[in-house]
Amino acid sequence: MPPVFPMLTVLSMFYYMCLRRRARTATRGEMNSRRAIESNTRALPINVEIVQYAKEVLDFSSHYGSENSMSYTMWNLAGIPNVYPSSGDFTQTAVFRTYGTWWDRCPSARLPFTRTPSTFCSQDYVELAFEEPVYPTAVHILETYHPGAVVRILACSANPYSQNPPAEVRWEILWSEAPTKVNGPQARQFTPCIKQINFPTNLIRLEVNSSLLDYYTELDAVVLHGVKERPVLSLKTSMIDMNDIDEDEDEEKFACGMDTLNKQFSIVTLREWPTNGYFDKLPYELIQLILSHLTVPDLCRLAQTCKLLYQHCCDPLQYIHLSLQPYWARINDTSLEYLQSRCTLIQWLNLSWTGNRGAISVSGFSRFLKVCGSELVRLELSCGHFLNETCLEVITETCPNLQELNLSSCDKIPPQAFNHIAKVGSLKRLILYRTKVEIEDYDLIASMMGAKCKKLRSLDLWRCKNITESGIAELASGCQLLEELDLGWCPTLQSSTGCFTNLARKLPNLQKLFLTANRSVCDTDIEELAANCTHLRQLDILGTRMVSPASLRKLLESCKDLSLLDVSFCSQIDNRVVLELNANFPNVFIKKSFTQ
Repeated sequence: MPPVFPMLTVLSMFYYMCLRRRARTATRGEMNSRRAIESNTRALPINVEIVQYAKEVLDFSSHYGSENSMSYTMWNLAGIPNVYPSSGDFTQTAVFRTYGTWWDRCPSARLPFTRTPSTFCSQDYVELAFEEPVYPTAVHILETYHPGAVVRILACSANPYSQNPPAEVRWEILWSEAPTKVNGPQARQFTPCIKQINFPTNLIRLEVNSSLLDYYTELDAVVLHGVKERPVLSLKTSMIDMNDIDEDEDEEKFACGMDTLNKQFSIVTLREWPTNGYFDKLPYELIQLILSHLTVPDLCRLAQTCKLLYQHCCDPLQYIHLSLQPYWARINDTSLEYLQSRCTLIQWLNLSWTGNRGAISVSGFSRFLKVCGSELVRLELSCGHFLNETCLEVITETCPNLQELNLSSCDKIPPQAFNHIAKVGSLKRLILYRTKVEIEDYDLIASMMGAKCKKLRSLDLWRCKNITESGIAELASGCQLLEELDLGWCPTLQSSTGCFTNLARKLPNLQKLFLTANRSVCDTDIEELAANCTHLRQLDILGTRMVSPASLRKLLESCKDLSLLDVSFCSQIDNRVVLELNANFPNVFIKKSFTQ
Protein backbone atom coordinates (compact mmCIF):
# COMPACT_ATOMS: atom_id res chain seq x y z
CA MET A 1 0.00 0.00 0.00
CA PRO A 2 1.54 3.35 -1.03
CA PRO A 3 2.19 5.85 1.77
CA VAL A 4 -0.38 8.58 2.32
CA PHE A 5 2.15 11.15 3.52
CA PRO A 6 2.76 12.75 0.09
CA MET A 7 -0.98 13.35 -0.26
CA LEU A 8 -1.14 14.86 3.23
CA THR A 9 1.80 17.09 2.34
CA VAL A 10 0.05 18.33 -0.80
CA LEU A 11 -3.15 19.03 1.15
CA SER A 12 -1.22 20.86 3.84
CA MET A 13 0.55 22.98 1.26
CA PHE A 14 -2.76 23.78 -0.43
CA TYR A 15 -4.33 24.77 2.90
CA TYR A 16 -1.30 26.91 3.73
CA MET A 17 -1.48 28.66 0.35
CA CYS A 18 -5.18 29.33 0.85
CA LEU A 19 -4.54 30.84 4.27
CA ARG A 20 -1.75 33.05 2.97
CA ARG A 21 -3.86 34.18 0.05
CA ARG A 22 -6.73 34.91 2.41
CA ALA A 23 -4.51 36.91 4.70
CA ARG A 24 -3.15 38.99 1.80
CA THR A 25 -6.69 39.64 0.62
CA ALA A 26 -7.70 40.77 4.08
CA THR A 27 -4.83 43.25 4.30
CA ARG A 28 -6.05 44.83 1.06
CA GLY A 29 -9.42 45.39 2.67
CA GLU A 30 -11.21 43.14 0.18
CA MET A 31 -12.63 40.56 2.55
CA ASN A 32 -16.34 40.69 1.86
CA SER A 33 -17.86 38.04 4.08
CA ARG A 34 -18.54 38.48 7.76
CA ARG A 35 -18.62 34.74 8.19
CA ALA A 36 -14.86 34.79 8.01
CA ILE A 37 -14.34 36.84 11.16
CA GLU A 38 -14.87 35.79 14.73
CA SER A 39 -17.24 37.77 16.88
CA ASN A 40 -14.29 39.01 18.98
CA THR A 41 -12.36 40.38 15.97
CA ARG A 42 -11.32 43.96 16.59
CA ALA A 43 -10.28 46.78 14.24
CA LEU A 44 -7.01 48.54 15.05
CA PRO A 45 -6.83 51.42 15.57
CA ILE A 46 -10.28 52.11 16.94
CA ASN A 47 -12.03 54.87 14.91
CA VAL A 48 -15.04 56.96 15.69
CA GLU A 49 -17.71 56.19 13.14
CA ILE A 50 -18.98 59.12 11.09
CA VAL A 51 -22.63 59.11 10.01
CA GLN A 52 -23.64 61.43 7.17
CA TYR A 53 -26.48 61.98 4.74
CA ALA A 54 -25.84 62.79 1.10
CA LYS A 55 -24.81 66.41 0.64
CA GLU A 56 -25.50 66.62 -3.08
CA VAL A 57 -26.84 64.64 -6.05
CA LEU A 58 -24.14 64.78 -8.72
CA ASP A 59 -25.50 62.71 -11.57
CA PHE A 60 -28.34 60.37 -12.49
CA SER A 61 -29.74 58.61 -15.54
CA SER A 62 -33.44 59.45 -15.22
CA HIS A 63 -36.17 60.65 -12.92
CA TYR A 64 -39.94 60.88 -12.96
CA GLY A 65 -40.08 64.60 -12.21
CA SER A 66 -39.26 67.60 -14.36
CA GLU A 67 -35.96 69.47 -14.47
CA ASN A 68 -37.32 72.63 -12.83
CA SER A 69 -39.21 70.98 -10.00
CA MET A 70 -38.46 69.01 -6.85
CA SER A 71 -41.42 66.61 -7.11
CA TYR A 72 -40.35 63.01 -7.76
CA THR A 73 -36.79 64.07 -8.70
CA MET A 74 -33.42 62.60 -7.78
CA TRP A 75 -32.52 65.83 -5.98
CA ASN A 76 -34.75 64.69 -3.12
CA LEU A 77 -32.03 62.20 -2.14
CA ALA A 78 -29.85 65.03 -0.80
CA GLY A 79 -30.13 65.72 2.92
CA ILE A 80 -32.14 64.21 5.74
CA PRO A 81 -35.26 62.07 5.13
CA ASN A 82 -38.43 63.83 4.04
CA VAL A 83 -40.80 60.88 4.35
CA TYR A 84 -39.24 57.87 6.07
CA PRO A 85 -40.48 55.91 8.03
CA SER A 86 -43.84 56.62 6.39
CA SER A 87 -44.92 54.50 3.42
CA GLY A 88 -46.75 55.57 0.28
CA ASP A 89 -46.51 57.69 -2.83
CA PHE A 90 -44.90 61.01 -1.87
CA THR A 91 -43.73 63.77 -4.19
CA GLN A 92 -40.78 64.53 -1.87
CA THR A 93 -38.99 61.29 -2.81
CA ALA A 94 -36.64 60.29 -5.63
CA VAL A 95 -38.35 58.28 -8.38
CA PHE A 96 -36.83 56.83 -11.56
CA ARG A 97 -38.57 57.08 -14.91
CA THR A 98 -39.72 53.47 -15.39
CA TYR A 99 -40.72 50.31 -13.57
CA GLY A 100 -41.69 46.76 -14.42
CA THR A 101 -41.33 45.28 -17.89
CA TRP A 102 -43.90 47.48 -19.60
CA TRP A 103 -41.30 49.61 -21.34
CA ASP A 104 -39.76 46.47 -22.83
CA ARG A 105 -43.10 45.47 -24.35
CA CYS A 106 -44.07 48.70 -26.08
CA PRO A 107 -43.45 49.45 -29.78
CA SER A 108 -40.43 51.63 -29.07
CA ALA A 109 -38.56 48.90 -27.16
CA ARG A 110 -35.25 47.92 -28.73
CA LEU A 111 -33.60 44.53 -28.95
CA PRO A 112 -31.04 44.04 -26.18
CA PHE A 113 -27.32 43.82 -26.86
CA THR A 114 -25.89 40.33 -26.72
CA ARG A 115 -22.79 39.48 -24.69
CA THR A 116 -24.04 41.42 -21.67
CA PRO A 117 -22.48 39.69 -18.63
CA SER A 118 -24.94 38.08 -16.26
CA THR A 119 -23.53 40.13 -13.38
CA PHE A 120 -24.69 43.39 -15.00
CA CYS A 121 -28.43 44.09 -14.74
CA SER A 122 -28.48 47.82 -13.92
CA GLN A 123 -31.06 50.00 -15.67
CA ASP A 124 -30.62 53.35 -13.89
CA TYR A 125 -28.19 55.02 -11.52
CA VAL A 126 -27.73 57.98 -9.20
CA GLU A 127 -24.44 59.35 -7.82
CA LEU A 128 -24.33 61.03 -4.41
CA ALA A 129 -21.63 63.18 -2.83
CA PHE A 130 -21.02 63.28 0.93
CA GLU A 131 -19.17 65.86 2.97
CA GLU A 132 -16.39 63.72 4.45
CA PRO A 133 -14.36 61.00 2.70
CA VAL A 134 -14.50 57.85 4.84
CA TYR A 135 -13.76 54.16 4.70
CA PRO A 136 -17.35 52.84 4.42
CA THR A 137 -18.61 50.55 7.15
CA ALA A 138 -22.31 50.63 6.18
CA VAL A 139 -24.70 52.18 3.67
CA HIS A 140 -28.36 52.66 4.64
CA ILE A 141 -30.89 53.28 1.87
CA LEU A 142 -34.28 54.55 3.04
CA GLU A 143 -36.91 53.17 0.65
CA THR A 144 -40.45 54.46 1.18
CA TYR A 145 -42.48 52.79 -1.58
CA HIS A 146 -42.06 49.54 -3.52
CA PRO A 147 -38.53 48.73 -2.31
CA GLY A 148 -36.13 46.23 -3.85
CA ALA A 149 -34.82 48.01 -6.93
CA VAL A 150 -31.23 48.62 -5.79
CA VAL A 151 -28.89 46.02 -7.30
CA ARG A 152 -25.42 47.60 -6.92
CA ILE A 153 -23.65 50.02 -4.61
CA LEU A 154 -20.29 51.44 -5.71
CA ALA A 155 -17.71 53.76 -4.18
CA CYS A 156 -15.41 56.12 -6.08
CA SER A 157 -11.85 57.14 -5.24
CA ALA A 158 -12.34 60.65 -6.66
CA ASN A 159 -13.33 63.41 -4.24
CA PRO A 160 -15.88 65.62 -6.03
CA TYR A 161 -14.95 68.55 -3.78
CA SER A 162 -11.19 68.30 -4.30
CA GLN A 163 -9.48 71.07 -6.26
CA ASN A 164 -6.98 68.56 -7.66
CA PRO A 165 -8.64 65.80 -9.70
CA PRO A 166 -6.83 62.45 -9.43
CA ALA A 167 -4.83 61.03 -12.32
CA GLU A 168 -6.86 57.82 -12.09
CA VAL A 169 -10.51 57.43 -11.05
CA ARG A 170 -11.29 54.09 -9.48
CA TRP A 171 -14.68 52.56 -8.76
CA GLU A 172 -15.13 49.68 -6.34
CA ILE A 173 -18.26 47.56 -5.90
CA LEU A 174 -19.35 47.59 -2.26
CA TRP A 175 -22.32 45.31 -2.80
CA SER A 176 -24.06 43.65 -5.74
CA GLU A 177 -27.01 41.32 -6.13
CA ALA A 178 -29.50 40.23 -8.77
CA PRO A 179 -32.96 41.84 -8.69
CA THR A 180 -35.25 40.35 -6.07
CA LYS A 181 -38.98 40.56 -5.54
CA VAL A 182 -39.89 42.24 -2.24
CA ASN A 183 -43.25 41.35 -0.78
CA GLY A 184 -45.27 44.48 -0.16
CA PRO A 185 -44.75 48.16 -0.96
CA GLN A 186 -44.04 49.24 2.63
CA ALA A 187 -41.09 51.42 3.60
CA ARG A 188 -37.87 49.83 4.80
CA GLN A 189 -34.26 50.65 5.64
CA PHE A 190 -32.08 48.61 3.31
CA THR A 191 -28.65 47.89 4.77
CA PRO A 192 -26.74 45.30 2.74
CA CYS A 193 -23.49 43.83 3.99
CA ILE A 194 -20.79 45.80 2.15
CA LYS A 195 -17.17 44.85 1.62
CA GLN A 196 -14.23 46.90 2.85
CA ILE A 197 -12.23 48.98 0.39
CA ASN A 198 -8.69 50.34 0.61
CA PHE A 199 -9.45 53.99 -0.14
CA PRO A 200 -11.66 56.61 1.50
CA THR A 201 -14.69 57.78 -0.43
CA ASN A 202 -17.34 60.46 -0.34
CA LEU A 203 -18.89 59.53 -3.69
CA ILE A 204 -21.42 56.69 -3.67
CA ARG A 205 -23.32 55.37 -6.66
CA LEU A 206 -26.55 53.37 -6.52
CA GLU A 207 -27.60 51.30 -9.52
CA VAL A 208 -31.15 50.00 -9.78
CA ASN A 209 -33.21 47.50 -11.72
CA SER A 210 -36.98 48.03 -11.43
CA SER A 211 -38.07 45.20 -13.72
CA LEU A 212 -39.60 43.10 -10.91
CA LEU A 213 -41.53 45.96 -9.32
CA ASP A 214 -45.28 46.47 -9.54
CA TYR A 215 -44.85 50.24 -9.42
CA TYR A 216 -42.26 53.00 -9.22
CA THR A 217 -39.73 52.60 -6.41
CA GLU A 218 -39.34 55.67 -4.19
CA LEU A 219 -36.12 56.50 -2.32
CA ASP A 220 -35.95 59.08 0.45
CA ALA A 221 -32.36 59.31 1.67
CA VAL A 222 -29.00 57.54 1.77
CA VAL A 223 -26.87 57.34 4.91
CA LEU A 224 -23.13 56.63 4.74
CA HIS A 225 -21.36 55.23 7.80
CA GLY A 226 -17.59 55.18 7.85
CA VAL A 227 -14.32 55.88 9.64
CA LYS A 228 -11.55 58.31 8.79
CA GLU A 229 -8.69 55.86 9.29
CA ARG A 230 -8.40 52.67 7.32
CA PRO A 231 -9.35 49.70 9.54
CA VAL A 232 -6.69 47.02 10.02
CA LEU A 233 -8.26 43.67 10.78
CA SER A 234 -6.87 41.26 13.32
CA LEU A 235 -7.72 37.73 12.18
CA LYS A 236 -7.48 34.28 13.63
CA THR A 237 -6.68 32.21 10.60
CA SER A 238 -8.01 29.04 12.16
CA MET A 239 -11.51 30.48 11.95
CA ILE A 240 -11.40 31.35 8.24
CA ASP A 241 -14.31 29.99 6.25
CA MET A 242 -12.88 28.25 3.19
CA ASN A 243 -16.06 29.00 1.24
CA ASP A 244 -15.01 32.65 1.18
CA ILE A 245 -12.09 31.84 -1.09
CA ASP A 246 -14.42 31.03 -3.97
CA GLU A 247 -16.31 34.26 -3.41
CA ASP A 248 -13.11 36.28 -3.59
CA GLU A 249 -12.10 34.52 -6.77
CA ASP A 250 -15.35 35.66 -8.39
CA GLU A 251 -14.77 39.21 -7.11
CA GLU A 252 -11.21 39.29 -8.44
CA LYS A 253 -12.27 37.82 -11.77
CA PHE A 254 -14.76 40.64 -12.21
CA ALA A 255 -12.32 43.29 -11.05
CA CYS A 256 -9.43 42.21 -13.23
CA GLY A 257 -11.61 41.49 -16.24
CA MET A 258 -11.70 45.07 -17.44
CA ASP A 259 -8.71 46.38 -15.44
CA THR A 260 -6.47 44.54 -17.86
CA LEU A 261 -8.63 45.19 -20.90
CA ASN A 262 -6.22 47.62 -22.53
CA LYS A 263 -3.23 45.35 -22.00
CA GLN A 264 -5.10 42.37 -23.37
CA PHE A 265 -6.23 44.23 -26.45
CA SER A 266 -2.67 45.29 -27.20
CA ILE A 267 -0.97 41.91 -26.87
CA VAL A 268 0.61 40.90 -30.15
CA THR A 269 3.22 38.38 -29.06
CA LEU A 270 1.83 34.95 -28.33
CA ARG A 271 3.39 31.74 -27.11
CA GLU A 272 4.22 29.18 -29.75
CA TRP A 273 2.30 25.96 -29.29
CA PRO A 274 3.08 22.85 -31.31
CA THR A 275 -0.59 22.12 -31.94
CA ASN A 276 -4.09 23.51 -31.38
CA GLY A 277 -5.43 20.07 -30.65
CA TYR A 278 -8.47 19.45 -32.82
CA PHE A 279 -9.81 22.98 -32.53
CA ASP A 280 -8.35 24.06 -35.86
CA LYS A 281 -10.22 21.22 -37.54
CA LEU A 282 -13.52 23.01 -36.90
CA PRO A 283 -15.01 25.23 -39.60
CA TYR A 284 -14.10 28.88 -39.18
CA GLU A 285 -17.76 29.87 -38.95
CA LEU A 286 -18.44 27.34 -36.18
CA ILE A 287 -15.59 28.69 -34.04
CA GLN A 288 -16.93 32.21 -34.61
CA LEU A 289 -20.36 31.09 -33.46
CA ILE A 290 -18.95 29.52 -30.30
CA LEU A 291 -16.96 32.64 -29.45
CA SER A 292 -19.98 34.87 -30.01
CA HIS A 293 -21.30 33.74 -26.62
CA LEU A 294 -18.29 35.13 -24.73
CA THR A 295 -18.24 38.52 -23.02
CA VAL A 296 -15.70 41.12 -24.10
CA PRO A 297 -13.28 40.43 -21.20
CA ASP A 298 -13.46 36.70 -21.92
CA LEU A 299 -12.63 37.35 -25.57
CA CYS A 300 -9.59 39.32 -24.42
CA ARG A 301 -8.43 36.47 -22.18
CA LEU A 302 -9.00 33.83 -24.84
CA ALA A 303 -7.01 35.83 -27.39
CA GLN A 304 -3.89 35.19 -25.29
CA THR A 305 -4.05 31.40 -25.54
CA CYS A 306 -2.88 30.72 -29.10
CA LYS A 307 -2.57 32.34 -32.51
CA LEU A 308 -5.63 30.58 -33.90
CA LEU A 309 -7.92 31.90 -31.18
CA TYR A 310 -6.21 35.27 -31.27
CA GLN A 311 -7.19 35.53 -34.92
CA HIS A 312 -10.80 34.60 -34.12
CA CYS A 313 -11.07 36.89 -31.09
CA CYS A 314 -9.83 39.86 -33.11
CA ASP A 315 -12.07 39.21 -36.10
CA PRO A 316 -14.29 42.30 -36.71
CA LEU A 317 -17.24 39.94 -37.16
CA GLN A 318 -17.12 39.35 -33.40
CA TYR A 319 -17.80 43.05 -32.83
CA ILE A 320 -20.80 43.72 -35.08
CA HIS A 321 -22.83 44.44 -31.92
CA LEU A 322 -20.79 45.81 -29.02
CA SER A 323 -22.00 47.09 -25.65
CA LEU A 324 -19.39 48.64 -23.38
CA GLN A 325 -21.98 49.92 -20.90
CA PRO A 326 -21.43 47.03 -18.44
CA TYR A 327 -17.76 48.14 -18.20
CA TRP A 328 -18.48 51.88 -17.94
CA ALA A 329 -16.12 52.36 -15.00
CA ARG A 330 -13.05 51.14 -16.89
CA ILE A 331 -13.55 52.31 -20.47
CA ASN A 332 -11.26 55.15 -21.56
CA ASP A 333 -9.44 56.54 -24.61
CA THR A 334 -6.94 53.69 -24.54
CA SER A 335 -9.74 51.10 -24.62
CA LEU A 336 -11.28 52.73 -27.69
CA GLU A 337 -7.89 52.97 -29.38
CA TYR A 338 -7.21 49.23 -29.03
CA LEU A 339 -10.76 48.40 -30.14
CA GLN A 340 -10.51 50.36 -33.38
CA SER A 341 -9.02 47.62 -35.55
CA ARG A 342 -11.63 45.15 -34.31
CA CYS A 343 -14.66 47.43 -34.83
CA THR A 344 -14.34 48.33 -38.49
CA LEU A 345 -17.61 46.49 -39.25
CA ILE A 346 -19.52 47.50 -36.11
CA GLN A 347 -23.22 48.23 -36.59
CA TRP A 348 -24.53 48.55 -33.02
CA LEU A 349 -22.47 50.39 -30.40
CA ASN A 350 -23.45 51.10 -26.81
CA LEU A 351 -21.26 53.63 -24.97
CA SER A 352 -23.94 54.62 -22.46
CA TRP A 353 -22.63 55.69 -19.03
CA THR A 354 -19.02 55.61 -20.23
CA GLY A 355 -16.36 58.28 -20.47
CA ASN A 356 -17.29 60.54 -17.58
CA ARG A 357 -14.79 62.38 -15.36
CA GLY A 358 -12.33 62.64 -18.23
CA ALA A 359 -12.09 58.94 -19.06
CA ILE A 360 -13.02 59.53 -22.71
CA SER A 361 -11.92 62.70 -24.44
CA VAL A 362 -13.54 64.40 -27.41
CA SER A 363 -10.48 63.59 -29.51
CA GLY A 364 -10.48 59.93 -28.45
CA PHE A 365 -14.17 59.55 -29.28
CA SER A 366 -13.71 61.32 -32.61
CA ARG A 367 -10.75 59.13 -33.63
CA PHE A 368 -12.75 56.00 -32.87
CA LEU A 369 -15.79 57.05 -34.91
CA LYS A 370 -13.67 58.15 -37.87
CA VAL A 371 -12.33 54.59 -38.11
CA CYS A 372 -15.42 52.65 -37.01
CA GLY A 373 -18.46 54.80 -37.82
CA SER A 374 -19.07 54.06 -41.49
CA GLU A 375 -21.29 51.01 -40.85
CA LEU A 376 -22.92 52.20 -37.62
CA VAL A 377 -26.70 51.85 -37.58
CA ARG A 378 -27.39 52.17 -33.84
CA LEU A 379 -25.48 54.38 -31.40
CA GLU A 380 -26.36 54.50 -27.69
CA LEU A 381 -24.72 57.39 -25.79
CA SER A 382 -26.97 57.83 -22.77
CA CYS A 383 -25.40 59.86 -19.94
CA GLY A 384 -22.26 60.57 -21.97
CA HIS A 385 -21.22 63.80 -20.29
CA PHE A 386 -18.05 64.07 -22.38
CA LEU A 387 -20.15 64.75 -25.48
CA ASN A 388 -20.11 68.26 -26.93
CA GLU A 389 -20.88 69.97 -30.23
CA THR A 390 -17.73 68.60 -31.85
CA CYS A 391 -18.85 65.06 -31.04
CA LEU A 392 -22.25 65.56 -32.66
CA GLU A 393 -20.58 67.04 -35.71
CA VAL A 394 -18.28 64.01 -35.97
CA ILE A 395 -21.25 61.65 -35.63
CA THR A 396 -23.08 63.29 -38.52
CA GLU A 397 -19.93 63.28 -40.69
CA THR A 398 -18.69 59.75 -40.03
CA CYS A 399 -21.93 57.76 -39.58
CA PRO A 400 -23.83 58.06 -42.88
CA ASN A 401 -25.93 54.94 -42.20
CA LEU A 402 -26.99 55.89 -38.68
CA GLN A 403 -30.65 55.08 -37.97
CA GLU A 404 -30.85 55.18 -34.16
CA LEU A 405 -29.26 57.76 -31.84
CA ASN A 406 -29.79 57.86 -28.08
CA LEU A 407 -28.58 61.05 -26.37
CA SER A 408 -30.74 60.80 -23.25
CA SER A 409 -29.34 62.65 -20.21
CA CYS A 410 -26.42 64.06 -22.23
CA ASP A 411 -26.93 67.37 -20.48
CA LYS A 412 -23.57 68.93 -21.37
CA ILE A 413 -24.36 69.35 -25.08
CA PRO A 414 -25.20 73.01 -25.85
CA PRO A 415 -28.56 73.75 -27.53
CA GLN A 416 -27.11 74.88 -30.88
CA ALA A 417 -25.22 71.58 -31.27
CA PHE A 418 -28.42 69.65 -32.00
CA ASN A 419 -28.69 71.37 -35.37
CA HIS A 420 -26.06 68.91 -36.63
CA ILE A 421 -28.51 66.01 -36.20
CA ALA A 422 -30.54 67.35 -39.12
CA LYS A 423 -27.72 66.22 -41.43
CA VAL A 424 -28.39 62.53 -40.64
CA GLY A 425 -30.87 61.71 -43.38
CA SER A 426 -31.40 58.04 -42.49
CA LEU A 427 -32.37 58.62 -38.82
CA LYS A 428 -35.40 56.63 -37.65
CA ARG A 429 -35.10 56.81 -33.88
CA LEU A 430 -33.93 59.78 -31.80
CA ILE A 431 -33.98 60.12 -28.00
CA LEU A 432 -33.40 63.59 -26.55
CA TYR A 433 -34.70 63.01 -23.02
CA ARG A 434 -33.08 65.38 -20.47
CA THR A 435 -31.02 67.26 -23.02
CA LYS A 436 -30.76 71.02 -23.51
CA VAL A 437 -32.50 71.03 -26.86
CA GLU A 438 -34.63 74.17 -26.97
CA ILE A 439 -38.19 73.95 -28.29
CA GLU A 440 -40.30 77.05 -27.85
CA ASP A 441 -43.39 75.99 -29.82
CA TYR A 442 -44.36 72.34 -29.48
CA ASP A 443 -47.44 72.91 -31.65
CA LEU A 444 -45.15 73.86 -34.51
CA ILE A 445 -43.06 70.73 -33.96
CA ALA A 446 -46.18 68.54 -33.88
CA SER A 447 -47.46 70.18 -37.04
CA MET A 448 -44.16 69.58 -38.82
CA MET A 449 -44.15 65.96 -37.73
CA GLY A 450 -47.67 65.54 -39.05
CA ALA A 451 -46.58 66.97 -42.40
CA LYS A 452 -43.14 65.31 -42.78
CA CYS A 453 -43.17 62.12 -40.69
CA LYS A 454 -46.04 60.15 -42.16
CA LYS A 455 -44.55 56.81 -41.06
CA LEU A 456 -43.93 57.84 -37.44
CA ARG A 457 -44.65 54.93 -35.09
CA SER A 458 -43.63 56.18 -31.63
CA LEU A 459 -43.57 59.64 -30.03
CA ASP A 460 -42.75 60.59 -26.45
CA LEU A 461 -43.92 64.10 -25.51
CA TRP A 462 -43.64 63.54 -21.75
CA ARG A 463 -43.86 66.84 -19.84
CA CYS A 464 -44.18 69.06 -22.93
CA LYS A 465 -45.50 72.15 -21.20
CA ASN A 466 -47.08 74.09 -24.05
CA ILE A 467 -48.47 71.66 -26.60
CA THR A 468 -52.17 72.27 -27.27
CA GLU A 469 -55.10 70.62 -29.00
CA SER A 470 -54.06 72.34 -32.23
CA GLY A 471 -50.70 70.58 -32.37
CA ILE A 472 -52.23 67.25 -31.36
CA ALA A 473 -54.82 67.55 -34.14
CA GLU A 474 -52.11 68.16 -36.76
CA LEU A 475 -50.09 65.26 -35.42
CA ALA A 476 -53.02 62.83 -35.42
CA SER A 477 -54.08 63.80 -38.93
CA GLY A 478 -50.61 63.31 -40.41
CA CYS A 479 -49.20 60.39 -38.41
CA GLN A 480 -51.98 57.84 -38.52
CA LEU A 481 -49.56 54.91 -38.17
CA LEU A 482 -48.68 55.93 -34.61
CA GLU A 483 -48.57 52.95 -32.25
CA GLU A 484 -47.19 54.66 -29.16
CA LEU A 485 -47.91 58.13 -27.79
CA ASP A 486 -46.89 59.53 -24.41
CA LEU A 487 -48.68 62.74 -23.42
CA GLY A 488 -48.08 62.36 -19.70
CA TRP A 489 -47.91 65.55 -17.64
CA CYS A 490 -48.88 67.82 -20.56
CA PRO A 491 -51.04 70.29 -18.57
CA THR A 492 -52.20 72.39 -21.54
CA LEU A 493 -54.20 69.52 -23.05
CA GLN A 494 -57.85 69.56 -21.99
CA SER A 495 -60.44 66.92 -22.78
CA SER A 496 -63.11 69.60 -23.27
CA THR A 497 -61.40 70.61 -26.55
CA GLY A 498 -62.00 67.14 -28.00
CA CYS A 499 -58.27 66.47 -28.42
CA PHE A 500 -58.38 62.98 -26.88
CA THR A 501 -61.47 61.81 -28.73
CA ASN A 502 -59.86 63.07 -31.95
CA LEU A 503 -56.75 61.02 -31.15
CA ALA A 504 -58.83 57.89 -30.63
CA ARG A 505 -60.62 58.32 -33.97
CA LYS A 506 -57.51 59.15 -36.02
CA LEU A 507 -55.06 56.63 -34.51
CA PRO A 508 -56.60 53.14 -34.69
CA ASN A 509 -53.18 51.44 -34.42
CA LEU A 510 -52.42 52.79 -30.95
CA GLN A 511 -50.94 50.19 -28.63
CA LYS A 512 -49.66 52.48 -25.89
CA LEU A 513 -51.24 55.74 -24.72
CA PHE A 514 -50.08 57.60 -21.62
CA LEU A 515 -52.27 60.47 -20.42
CA THR A 516 -50.62 60.57 -17.00
CA ALA A 517 -51.75 63.29 -14.56
CA ASN A 518 -54.29 64.80 -16.95
CA ARG A 519 -57.19 65.51 -14.64
CA SER A 520 -59.59 66.22 -17.52
CA VAL A 521 -59.69 62.73 -19.10
CA CYS A 522 -63.32 61.61 -18.96
CA ASP A 523 -65.69 58.76 -19.82
CA THR A 524 -66.17 60.02 -23.37
CA ASP A 525 -62.44 59.69 -24.04
CA ILE A 526 -62.32 56.16 -22.64
CA GLU A 527 -65.37 55.09 -24.65
CA GLU A 528 -63.82 56.46 -27.87
CA LEU A 529 -60.66 54.47 -27.16
CA ALA A 530 -62.77 51.36 -26.59
CA ALA A 531 -64.56 51.89 -29.90
CA ASN A 532 -61.59 52.81 -32.10
CA CYS A 533 -58.31 51.58 -30.53
CA THR A 534 -58.97 47.89 -30.07
CA HIS A 535 -55.25 47.05 -30.30
CA LEU A 536 -54.48 49.05 -27.17
CA ARG A 537 -52.06 47.29 -24.81
CA GLN A 538 -51.06 49.96 -22.28
CA LEU A 539 -53.12 52.87 -20.95
CA ASP A 540 -52.11 55.27 -18.17
CA ILE A 541 -54.81 57.68 -16.91
CA LEU A 542 -53.27 58.29 -13.49
CA GLY A 543 -54.88 61.18 -11.63
CA THR A 544 -58.12 61.70 -13.55
CA ARG A 545 -61.26 62.46 -11.56
CA MET A 546 -63.71 62.06 -14.44
CA VAL A 547 -63.51 58.34 -15.36
CA SER A 548 -66.10 55.95 -13.99
CA PRO A 549 -66.00 52.16 -13.52
CA ALA A 550 -68.58 51.71 -16.29
CA SER A 551 -66.37 53.21 -19.00
CA LEU A 552 -63.41 51.12 -17.85
CA ARG A 553 -65.49 47.96 -18.20
CA LYS A 554 -66.30 48.91 -21.79
CA LEU A 555 -62.62 49.48 -22.46
CA LEU A 556 -61.56 46.15 -20.98
CA GLU A 557 -64.25 44.28 -22.88
CA SER A 558 -63.25 45.89 -26.19
CA CYS A 559 -59.45 45.93 -25.94
CA LYS A 560 -58.64 42.24 -25.63
CA ASP A 561 -54.86 42.83 -25.79
CA LEU A 562 -54.79 45.32 -22.91
CA SER A 563 -52.12 44.29 -20.35
CA LEU A 564 -51.51 47.50 -18.32
CA LEU A 565 -54.10 49.93 -16.95
CA ASP A 566 -52.90 52.53 -14.45
CA VAL A 567 -55.78 54.14 -12.55
CA SER A 568 -53.73 55.40 -9.61
CA PHE A 569 -55.30 58.41 -7.87
CA CYS A 570 -58.43 58.15 -10.02
CA SER A 571 -60.98 59.32 -7.48
CA GLN A 572 -63.93 57.31 -8.84
CA ILE A 573 -61.94 54.06 -8.96
CA ASP A 574 -61.60 52.68 -5.45
CA ASN A 575 -60.01 49.45 -4.32
CA ARG A 576 -63.33 47.60 -4.47
CA VAL A 577 -63.70 48.46 -8.16
CA VAL A 578 -60.12 47.39 -8.86
CA LEU A 579 -60.70 44.02 -7.18
CA GLU A 580 -63.85 43.50 -9.24
CA LEU A 581 -62.09 44.39 -12.50
CA ASN A 582 -59.14 42.16 -11.63
CA ALA A 583 -61.51 39.26 -11.04
CA ASN A 584 -63.29 39.76 -14.37
CA PHE A 585 -60.18 40.60 -16.43
CA PRO A 586 -57.33 38.57 -14.89
CA ASN A 587 -54.94 39.11 -17.82
CA VAL A 588 -54.79 42.86 -17.22
CA PHE A 589 -52.46 44.41 -14.65
CA ILE A 590 -54.62 47.13 -13.08
CA LYS A 591 -52.54 49.46 -10.95
CA LYS A 592 -54.13 51.47 -8.17
CA SER A 593 -51.62 53.39 -6.05
CA PHE A 594 -52.86 54.30 -2.57
CA THR A 595 -52.89 57.91 -1.48
CA GLN A 596 -50.80 59.49 1.25
